Amino acid sequence: MADCVSKVELTVSCTDLLDKDVGSKSDPLCVLLQSAGGDKWTELGRTERVKNTASPSFSQRLRLDYHFETVQNLKLGVYDIDNSSADLSDDDYLGGVELTLGQIVSSKTVTRPLQLKKGKPAGKGTITVTAEEIRDNRAIILELEAKKLDKKDTFGKSDPFLEFFKEGDDGKWKLVHRTEVVKNNLNPTWKSFSVSLQTFCSCDLEKPLKVDCSDYDSDGSHDLIGSFTTKVSEFLKAVEFDCVHPEKLKKKKGYKNSGVVYVKSCKLVADYSFLDFVMGGCQVNFTVGIDFTGSNGDPRSPNSLHYMSPDGLNQYLSALWSVGQVIQDYDSDKLFPAFGFGAKLPPDFQVTHHEFALNFNPANPFCQGIEGIVDAYRRVLPQIRLSGPTNFSPIINHVASIASTAAQANTASQFGLGDEKS
Repeated sequence: MADCVSKVELTVSCTDLLDKDVGSKSDPLCVLLQSAGGDKWTELGRTERVKNTASPSFSQRLRLDYHFETVQNLKLGVYDIDNSSADLSDDDYLGGVELTLGQIVSSKTVTRPLQLKKGKPAGKGTITVTAEEIRDNRAIILELEAKKLDKKDTFGKSDPFLEFFKEGDDGKWKLVHRTEVVKNNLNPTWKSFSVSLQTFCSCDLEKPLKVDCSDYDSDGSHDLIGSFTTKVSEFLKAVEFDCVHPEKLKKKKGYKNSGVVYVKSCKLVADYSFLDFVMGGCQVNFTVGIDFTGSNGDPRSPNSLHYMSPDGLNQYLSALWSVGQVIQDYDSDKLFPAFGFGAKLPPDFQVTHHEFALNFNPANPFCQGIEGIVDAYRRVLPQIRLSGPTNFSPIINHVASIASTAAQANTASQFGLGDEKS
């Protein structure tokens, strides 16, 4: 899930804050906290203090990592600051709000009433939070060729490939890309490739790059043909580079190069991240398919995945809560179609059904939120008989049909996520 991790910047503003100062308005500051589990919260950052205002727009942005696969519970608290101490315990609390980061990025901008505590509003005060991804979403697309490379193999031509290195903070070269090997060719053309600009040059077009051209050997003892140093800004000029072998340069008088590498094409393009789609309005449509085949074991047995423990949970419910709590923030109507498969249904229990509405309403299989799916599952489990065989293709085809219909209707902002629990 590494591609689903981004840096996010939150911008905060408030309106109609409580007035805690005599003879002037409050001097508000906003602090950002993230849940560390239980009742523990960790401070991630705070804004500057804005003097004498009930409706501040904070210029100091709050930064944090965004993880799509995790429910990130956040708390924003606003305080009236009347001293130089960093400790907020002696400052007046003007109200706060609890949100998930998923709610913020999926809406881009969220406005909520401030509360002094749960159920107690902080007057008419509101807080507005806007999310923006901190990421250069460009990628470099590069196509290179070479001419007159040195012959390195005794019984054939060289098998050249290129390796690209960027200079690290420690001054060492770090590999960022390797091309394919072009067999038996002294005038190769390598396939066009794309690498994120962050990876390729840390988004710095002037960052030093080193390119090695080597002759491939299957035992890993590749022979260097030659190297050159450059930067992305030079690649963009579509120039050519002398491929120089350092030892030959030292020893051979009049040595010029061991071949020339040419830039056939180089361009920078937008490389959209997952968060770009979410913040662009993409909805994640969550569909649940629950396995009721006999392979799960008798629901009355503690060894069954469907067995309800004394606290009213089982492995299916745990999976539903874990996945559903993440997904639900990205679906605006919170209506999730839920199906079962592999069971015999009342009243006759004669036929195994490989797709049935979990709420027994085929005309409207939607459940309201994860709680609705859980309630439907709890109700249906005692009424059915586990059967078989395992055949979940009807549910997958159903979800594919929904996605196809959305695509044909030009609603590409709908992203279907089929989730089969087994």
